[in-house]
Amino acid sequence: MKKLKHLLLIASAAAMLQGCVTAAVVGVVGGATVINDNRSVGKLIDDQKIELAAHAKLANVDGLSDNTNLQVVSVNAKALIVGQAPNSYLKNLAIKTLNQVDGIEQIHDQIRIGNTVSVTTQSNDVWLTSKVKTALFTSDIVDATNIKVVTENAEVFLLGLVNANQANAAVEIARNIGGVNRVFKMFEYTD
Repeated sequence: MKKLKHLLLIASAAAMLQGCVTAAVVGVVGGATVINDNRSVGKLIDDQKIELAAHAKLANVDGLSDNTNLQVVSVNAKALIVGQAPNSYLKNLAIKTLNQVDGIEQIHDQIRIGNTVSVTTQSNDVWLTSKVKTALFTSDIVDATNIKVVTENAEVFLLGLVNANQANAAVEIARNIGGVNRVFKMFEYTD
């Protein structure tokens, strides 16, 4: 019985530490991104406003908040919407709602028709995001502070302002991370 308690304690500590590592990576990466981002401070603020407004609008539409799992990320006024909707009506309603958000210049629609993903899948997506970000930061070719990584159901979306060589290198890095099913390149190019 004592061995079982020790084993459970060790397993719990390992799980908690794994979460700490993820939080530390995300925190360090987030701080470095703000400092070195290719976007101006004004664009960073505009993107934050877009994201907040988009989430608020989506949450206030009957049917969307209860029946879908949607996330909106904005980079340089280009909005990526990912997640799941149970049918095309709700998917189209989400896009129509997003079109009403001020400041969005382009929408990348990556909503999948189907059931919402489980909490386990969402946790795995957070872990995959931290693995991709960590791998990008170790690269000599990629300036990871200019790349935003979004993971939804093991699909990785890469956004940011980079040159073509950095974009291609980032895609190669992401696609070689264990557990990543697909990589989508949604960059704007600086050259």
